[in-house]
Amino acid sequence: MSDVIRKDPRSAWIARNRLHPRHGELSGQPSRGPTGLLRKNPRPQWQYGPSGLRRLDRANLQGGGVTQLVRKASEQPQLPLHRVDNPQHYIAVWLPLSGGRLTAHGKDVLGLAQQLAAAQHQATAVLGLVCGELKEGIEEAGVDRLLQLHGVDGYQPEAWTELCLQADGDYQPLHWLFPDAGESAELGRRLAVALGERPATGVWKWQGEQVIARSGAGHQDITRPLCRVLLPLEECAMPCTEHRYETLPVEFEADRLPAARVKDLGRVAVDPADIPLAEAEFILSAGNGVHDWDQFHQAATLLGAAEGASRVAVDDGFMPRSRQVGATGTWVSARVYIAVGISGAVQHLQGIGKVEKVVAINQDADCDMVKRAGLSAIGDSSEILAALMALASAQPAGEVSDAA
Repeated sequence: MSDVIRKDPRSAWIARNRLHPRHGELSGQPSRGPTGLLRKNPRPQWQYGPSGLRRLDRANLQGGGVTQLVRKASEQPQLPLHRVDNPQHYIAVWLPLSGGRLTAHGKDVLGLAQQLAAAQHQATAVLGLVCGELKEGIEEAGVDRLLQLHGVDGYQPEAWTELCLQADGDYQPLHWLFPDAGESAELGRRLAVALGERPATGVWKWQGEQVIARSGAGHQDITRPLCRVLLPLEECAMPCTEHRYETLPVEFEADRLPAARVKDLGRVAVDPADIPLAEAEFILSAGNGVHDWDQFHQAATLLGAAEGASRVAVDDGFMPRSRQVGATGTWVSARVYIAVGISGAVQHLQGIGKVEKVVAINQDADCDMVKRAGLSAIGDSSEILAALMALASAQPAGEVSDAA
């Protein structure tokens, strides 16, 4: 009998056919989709740490019922703990909150603060200052020591400045970092004047003893020496994803605060339909999978969400062009984005790239929007919206948006 090794003609054919499901296994190349193209994951790379990828739990997809929730298949491994024992210096960061949660801008600034702390020769801790109630933990955001400011409710910039001055005297931080947006930007400028420092505003990059800042309405970059008060922009650094942080509370005895010259009258109720999509924090968006548009509008009103739409829904005349989300419409950065019947075209995924939490409602468990989402509901959109509206109706008035 001959010792010649015979090739399997079927295996050779599969290795040449890039559309075959076993092509990657036999050819040694990455597997491809049904169109033969390699698909790019729309999630930013910085969202992946040593905790691994989010995976869809498809075990219950064949179970009874109309809707199945797709969650993470297993618990993520615990990240290593980052500790700073007996810190010699501090990097102070003002933490902006939105609905009791740390904003994405604040997480970027904490990433920059950890880089500045790591560059010091002596043990340096990141000191986070927060004024308000925290509704979720920030152990993975990058805070080594947490200073909770009490007794200051509402918008009181003079009192905030005085508290920061007292904290500056107690802890003498090497740098102060304030997100360059909204109230945080105003507070950073107020503190810089009180300290007699010239702040660096619009900072988007740190290079050793220098920082690069945006100027000229964002069309020009200028280089400045690294100063004590920094006001960084969004995406100034990668958020912290590699460690857990102690977030140990520190003691702070506040002295007498100045009389407030600005009176906070509380929040003013605003119709979500009047909020521009780029500024909305909670968006309910519709696509080709929505068939009952009256129900969709009722759900958006009940949830207190701004309405969005895919390009298909806009082209079909169901939604105005101003409500289109995506690269050819409006780029959004909402805290919660519920996509109803949206498959997830690449242009739409680009437009929601900065969204913190995506919820997908779709009948196709393999669509790209489900892969992008952190939580998915698989089933008929009308029935899922009806169940969601029933749950929202059971919530006390004014708590529906917070629950979302």
